[in-house]
Amino acid sequence: MEIRVPIGVSVAPRPGAANDVSDVLDQVRNVRRAGLRQVWFGQRFDFDSLVLAGVVAQAVPEIAVGTSVVPINPRHPVVVASQAQTVQAAAAGKFRLGLGLGAATLESAAFGITEDKPVLRLREYLTVLRELIEHGGVEFAGERIRVNPHMPTTVHGGGHIPLLVAAMGPQALRVTGELADGVIPNLAGPRTLESHIVPTLERARPSRPLQVIAGVPAVVTDRVEEVRARAAESMAFYERVPSYRAALDREGVERAVELALIGDEEHVRRGLRRYVEAGATELLVTQTDLAGADDQARTWEFLAGIAG
Repeated sequence: MEIRVPIGVSVAPRPGAANDVSDVLDQVRNVRRAGLRQVWFGQRFDFDSLVLAGVVAQAVPEIAVGTSVVPINPRHPVVVASQAQTVQAAAAGKFRLGLGLGAATLESAAFGITEDKPVLRLREYLTVLRELIEHGGVEFAGERIRVNPHMPTTVHGGGHIPLLVAAMGPQALRVTGELADGVIPNLAGPRTLESHIVPTLERARPSRPLQVIAGVPAVVTDRVEEVRARAAESMAFYERVPSYRAALDREGVERAVELALIGDEEHVRRGLRRYVEAGATELLVTQTDLAGADDQARTWEFLAGIAG
């Protein structure tokens, strides 16, 4: 039975790959052969998700690409507008730009920057980014962002980019509802979607529905306890990030792994359906590699079979 909404998967280089880009391309081709139509790329400090999305879009033109997510603090919106439009042109209109407020501790250590007004920065960032992409430039003097490129910023073929934000706090959700095209929260469980995220977005912009792309860790496997132990270790990082900690508390769980759907096909199907019933318009399934290549392929094929 179908889930009724589109389903995409996150893809990252496998440990030990000789060439990370070639490895991702191999995986994306396998994702497409399995029957899925959307892949997403995260952003850390290694490969660049926007560059990778453009490469994948040209190499595997049948699949849609997106970022989940590009942190806004280290990159000026003029730079991101240029990159995103280039990806959109390469993807022939099948690209979505996911943005995030970032993790303060990581960004402070890596870049030596601290943003003490993240919601204000998000508001200014989305305002400027939309103008740069859709109108070819903007003059803007805000409290956190200043822009006046004095040259056109349009990349022909690169417009009409859906802007998504990994927002979960009430203020960030309000800004997202007002200025973006949707939300792409990771580890926001069904209770959080239904009682917090969706209602806040609807109040912020009642005139039209927004995309709600729920990030859900899921693996179809028979080795449940083994894979759950791996997931608990790999997901523990989120428990120390304040925004994720707040989301876990709102969901009523202590450990991030409690939101992971690990089990047979029916177990994962029931879990994903709860997200759709809570208001998700699309699913982004993460952590599919935790059980190895065979179970990852099994998971992808299952997801393709139930995707709306």
